[in-house]
Amino acid sequence: MTLDTSIEYVKGIGPERAKLIKNVLGLSTVDDLLNFYPIRYLDKSKVFKISQLEESSIELQLKGRITQVQEIQTGKVKRLSAKFNDDTGTMDLVWFQYSKWLKEQIPINREVYIFGKINVFNRQFSMPHPEIEAVENKESDTRLKPIYPSSEKLTKRGLNQRFFQVVLRNICKEIPNLIEENFPDYMIKAFKFLSKQHTFLNIHFPKDMKHFEKADNRLKFEESFFFQLGYALKKLHHKTHSPGNPFPVVGDHFNGFYNHHIPFDLTNAQKRVLKEIRLDMKRPIQMNRLLQGDVGSGKTMVALLTMLIAMDNGFQSCIMAPTEILAQQHYNGIKDLLTETGINIRLLTGSTKTSERKVIHEELENGTLSILVGTHAVLEDKVRFKNLGLAIIDEQHRFGVAQRAKLWAKNRIPPHILVMTATPIPRTLAMSFYSDLDVSVIDEMPMGRKPIITAHRREKDRTYVYNFCRDEIKKGRQVYFVYPLIEESETLDYKNLMEGLDHVMNAFSDYNTTMLHGKMKPAEKDIAMNYFASGKAEIMVATTVIEVGVNVPNASVMVIESSERFGLSQLHQLRGRVGRGAEQSYCILMTSDKLSKESRTRIKTMTETNDGFKISEVDMQLRGPGDILGTQQSGVVDFKKLDLVNDSAIIKTTKNTVDKILEADPHLINPDNLIIKNYYLKHYRGKNKWSKIS
Repeated sequence: MTLDTSIEYVKGIGPERAKLIKNVLGLSTVDDLLNFYPIRYLDKSKVFKISQLEESSIELQLKGRITQVQEIQTGKVKRLSAKFNDDTGTMDLVWFQYSKWLKEQIPINREVYIFGKINVFNRQFSMPHPEIEAVENKESDTRLKPIYPSSEKLTKRGLNQRFFQVVLRNICKEIPNLIEENFPDYMIKAFKFLSKQHTFLNIHFPKDMKHFEKADNRLKFEESFFFQLGYALKKLHHKTHSPGNPFPVVGDHFNGFYNHHIPFDLTNAQKRVLKEIRLDMKRPIQMNRLLQGDVGSGKTMVALLTMLIAMDNGFQSCIMAPTEILAQQHYNGIKDLLTETGINIRLLTGSTKTSERKVIHEELENGTLSILVGTHAVLEDKVRFKNLGLAIIDEQHRFGVAQRAKLWAKNRIPPHILVMTATPIPRTLAMSFYSDLDVSVIDEMPMGRKPIITAHRREKDRTYVYNFCRDEIKKGRQVYFVYPLIEESETLDYKNLMEGLDHVMNAFSDYNTTMLHGKMKPAEKDIAMNYFASGKAEIMVATTVIEVGVNVPNASVMVIESSERFGLSQLHQLRGRVGRGAEQSYCILMTSDKLSKESRTRIKTMTETNDGFKISEVDMQLRGPGDILGTQQSGVVDFKKLDLVNDSAIIKTTKNTVDKILEADPHLINPDNLIIKNYYLKHYRGKNKWSKIS
């Protein structure tokens, strides 16, 4: 037997059962079975009495005798029923869709152990499809009994817990011939690990809870370690094999703007991040850096200063955003900052006129256009640069890998890459899934920004909320009213938006109101935004289209209707549309009276903190890492043991361990590390073709 052996050749399975197991559980080899971990464990040394039963849906073991086995038919449905007795009472045993041989094999009037899940109805206990074991056959092994993931389909065909326990016990007997060690002795001693063989023995049949915990910890560590190793090798390969244009000069464009045109002092966090970027771009290696920063932390200023460094070294830059609104926002903001510099900057989106496109294409190719801001339109084959040296991607999780690769191919030597996100990523996820990127974090807000005050209000408070908004408008401020827009019910939500618009216009008839939603044409969106941004409209009624890219410093109030329908990340992004000026700003979360437990947690989190990273941690606990990363990434979090929410300490330890090993031995050629290298090449390299060990 080897790890690649088909399970049909495992003792006790055979072709028919192997086919069923593969269809239901997706297990086809001995290796699959060994990595088919129990979901929990039972101490079968404990035996309960019927008189001790108190609740349903728990699994336990009883000792007694089975009597009165009979078939019962109700309409076309037949079931097998029996009585189970001990010296304290009687309960029913029942089998649905049973095989004929089952009735013949039930030991009548003999002392047996039964094991299964307890049901209760009308104060009467029953156990469907129990496992039965004659007293004389009872195993003396006192180890914890594993409970494996299963299904009713398997149980009805006799593939119950007893079956899987027997099969896995047979395989575990072969472990000395099957399992190879994958960690060197120095790691096993340093972390006090069980050996690889003892890890598998104690994950399936733990000697006790202490041994289970040691086995569980090693498996989690192993999953995180080799995952981190793959990403670290990718980064290492990139840094040694991906050429980039060096930017050694910090010259007139950067210094002139920094000394004479920058409108505010940079925060220490912005200065730190700029230093990290400058050090990257000095080298003849392509920069590949992720810039995280909360809403309003000043990422755009860092991006602009980085583009000015590119100009000082004779290169062009582009910044690509996922929506026209955000691209327009970047363009307007950067253009205003560069007004007195004479630097040529243009905007390219899907709605850019043909005549404007022609000018953009010509200026890009002759090199007179230094900075291009755009959407996916930048990726078109017609868009050719003379010497693209820096590509900045905003909200990078909204772009696919192929799209980013197209941008990189815009120059013979790939441009330096800076990806930015205002969506805070939990530290655990950043360590795991962006380990191939160098990560910079702006964790400080600009001077003078006041924390946004967030309040939770219900429908009964609406009059108070409206009066508060009127008071703010009288002070010269502006107000957003945001309504949810869920894809599955766009028509209904559009109706809600229109009804909300009417309601707001009636309530605020003395003021001008404008509307913004995703179904509007680009030109219509521009008109609505300009009407609000110019101050001609005091109120904007909108959907989440304003989540990213709308910047009106004078807007001081954000009222989010039906806020229980939004996720935490989205609520935080929406809140970031206010608080962009020097005045005190407010976010009011309107909800219905009845809230789910999860909704209450989201609302409570929003009212207690403005820290996007703290919010992202709560969001990951509620939604899981797959949803945080987005659907494109969700498949990569399919760990069997590692929990990205609860195992952050293990992830941090493995990352530090991997970094330390590769710093001393980048090609894993030291004798102590060959065992890691060989195991990685055999089991992981096929999954990560980009990660190379030379």
